[in-house]
Amino acid sequence: MIRRFKGGRLVIASHNAGKVREIGELLAPFGTEVVSAATLGLPEPEETGETFAANAELKARAAALAAGLPALADDSGLAVDALDGAPGIFSARWAGEAKDFAAAMAKVNDALGDNADRRAGFVCVLALAWPDGHCETFEGFVGGEIVWPPRGSNGFGYDPVFLPTGGTLTFGEMDPGAKHAISHRADAFAKLVAGCFGKG
Repeated sequence: MIRRFKGGRLVIASHNAGKVREIGELLAPFGTEVVSAATLGLPEPEETGETFAANAELKARAAALAAGLPALADDSGLAVDALDGAPGIFSARWAGEAKDFAAAMAKVNDALGDNADRRAGFVCVLALAWPDGHCETFEGFVGGEIVWPPRGSNGFGYDPVFLPTGGTLTFGEMDPGAKHAISHRADAFAKLVAGCFGKG
């Protein structure tokens, strides 16, 4: 039985102000007051998990325990079929400490070389944890392929080289609203809301 969120304060286990604002807007209709881990001065735990779900749970549980409040975390990244799912959980690390995603995109393209299989997907796992250790996780996915050279300057990360299945625009070329309607994060959020925030 999935545990439902009963309303009140919810910690967003992120130090990214934009992500906190976006999540807060999505959850506002459900009587949720969001506060960021940064605002509460919570440290960012080391992501030692070997899967998106493990890292999302790790971050959510750490924030819930430290704050004494329910906490929501996400872990997401790009998984390329021909690279055995890489960069996967290391998607941000491929950009280095400078967060140079132009270099990270080039690294993906170089690794693919002349491989005709350029299938890829974005994965997002959302974890909602309570101070007693209970945790619910929801996974979202959007499939597509890697294109080269990068196209578009919208979005962030690997968006300019990701062409969703059936689309003609990369995530980097899409209007943000169009991307959010089909993204891996939107998929995960729909499942989270239905499971933990929906009526009933």
